Amino acid sequence: MIVAARFNGPPTSGNGGYTAGMLATRLGISGPVTVTLRQPPPLDTPLEVTPDGSLLDGDRLIATATPGTPPSAPAWGDPAEAGAYAGFEDHPFPGCYVCGPENADGLRIFPGRLPDGRTAARWSVPDAVEVPTVWAALDCPGGWAIIAPGRPYVLGRITVAIDALPEPGDDCVIVGECTGTDGRKGFVRTGLFAPDRTLLASAEATWLTV
Repeated sequence: MIVAARFNGPPTSGNGGYTAGMLATRLGISGPVTVTLRQPPPLDTPLEVTPDGSLLDGDRLIATATPGTPPSAPAWGDPAEAGAYAGFEDHPFPGCYVCGPENADGLRIFPGRLPDGRTAARWSVPDAVEVPTVWAALDCPGGWAIIAPGRPYVLGRITVAIDALPEPGDDCVIVGECTGTDGRKGFVRTGLFAPDRTLLASAEATWLTV
């Protein structure tokens, strides 16, 4: 398994959601999957996927995947009611494949804050959308529910359940919500909604301050 450089999060490592989705896809686990990231996933590097769900870079453990429990999702939210995307002014990784304003070829998901503290963003689904694409789309909008200026977070663990892939060209909505914090950890959940507000996929994740 190789995480191509265009799927970066931080400049020198893979986007956590995309990498986790690739691993889950390679393992073929049915139902919800939980992926725990142990090290920053290297880019353009052959990685070994083992039958027990480990992702290895030589003898370094990068991530593990196991069957998960169904995650809950936040309720639908209206992006028209969201404020400006904070990442336009202060972004820890402005080239991120998912939410980086400087990445012209990324997913360009820019969640703003809703009045109730959640985040919401429109997502114009690309022509090529696969399972790892959805994992990636569910990643950053949850993070932006806890990221604050001068306090970046990175993904530590994510559980995803996908009921259906979005249709290419659809104008979907992604909602993120912080459900709590504990020291360096922030707990979030995310929902991907079709244009008719049908829930297509959901995620629960743990983010870590860096």
